[in-house]
Amino acid sequence: MRQVRVRLGAREGYDIQIGAGALGRLGATARGVLSARARRVVIVSNARVFKLYGDRALASLRAAGYTVEPWLFGEGERHKTLRTAERALDFFTGCGLERTDAVVALGGGVVGDLAGFAAALYLRGIDFIQVPTTLLAQIDASVGGKTGVNTRAGKNLTGAFHQPRAVLIDTETLRTLPPRELTAGFCEAVKHGAVGGRALFARTRGFLAARPGEGRARLGDDDEGGDALARLIAEHCAFKARIVAGDERESVERADSRSRRVLNFGHTVGHALEAVTGYRRFRHGEAVGHGMAVAAEISNRLGLLDGSGLISLREVIALAGPLPRADDLDPAEILRAAASDKKSAGGEINWVLLEEVGRARVVAGREVPQRVLRASLKAGLERRRP
Repeated sequence: MRQVRVRLGAREGYDIQIGAGALGRLGATARGVLSARARRVVIVSNARVFKLYGDRALASLRAAGYTVEPWLFGEGERHKTLRTAERALDFFTGCGLERTDAVVALGGGVVGDLAGFAAALYLRGIDFIQVPTTLLAQIDASVGGKTGVNTRAGKNLTGAFHQPRAVLIDTETLRTLPPRELTAGFCEAVKHGAVGGRALFARTRGFLAARPGEGRARLGDDDEGGDALARLIAEHCAFKARIVAGDERESVERADSRSRRVLNFGHTVGHALEAVTGYRRFRHGEAVGHGMAVAAEISNRLGLLDGSGLISLREVIALAGPLPRADDLDPAEILRAAASDKKSAGGEINWVLLEEVGRARVVAGREVPQRVLRASLKAGLERRRP
């Protein structure tokens, strides 16, 4: 079992536990991090995930002495809404959750965001534990305390910073993921490498190159592969933890390469793509894959990223897996959606761009001409056949 610590300055941090079979430790982990007075736990999940892993989670928590109730909601970003959060809060009330009790998020990023947001609101904040079951959630969404829901105005525009008490990553859950979910997760891994340093980028590239196509569906089937996967996840969690420790609440005053804002690389266009397609065409990581390609094109056209860096990033995005087409969408509509993204500040979009692969910086929207935006959208969203 690997462990990564998330440090939160003077406040108590938390541990990320990573390894095969980690779900069986859920009850013991809860006993170690929750209040000694905690009696009840609500597991928030969706039907698909709960069918696979619900019994294991229930058994572990009940063996630790908790009264446990599951609450399930619809699958996908379109269900991550204020209305769904309200239903969760009603369920918490009906179960009699108290301030010392807790919520467990069992699922992907949507489940984690919604469960964490509801936990932040209920009784002005109760404890929750993240048990991410998708690769994207394991390396990114479950770490750092961002929670929220989508509104008509855009993605994650309503939310709260609410740190989990622990993150439990069972790598065996990745064996049941469909290929698109793995692609989405690996796109986020590419994002981390693109902004986190050449070494992380190279290790991510090497892992993907060694496991092309259908071979990725057998992740962790052998001891060597399982260890390599756990090690890669731990490295990405450690990178995210360092960023969170230095800029927990994503200060809008910071634009340096260790600002939490650099984690939004690819997300401005990515969120816009999700919004204009009603959250039905793209998984989040797939949209970010397209968004990274567009941001890299902007970086290159502004003279920040050289041609070799642009090609290298394109190649690694392709290694992550095929993305749904996006070149049939209206560029003007995409830019309108991007303008309302939560990463805007001072009345303009802030773009996360690359100075080189492994080093990012935040650039004010006024520094990116419209002609560059239009050309970059066209080039970045262009279909590239194998």
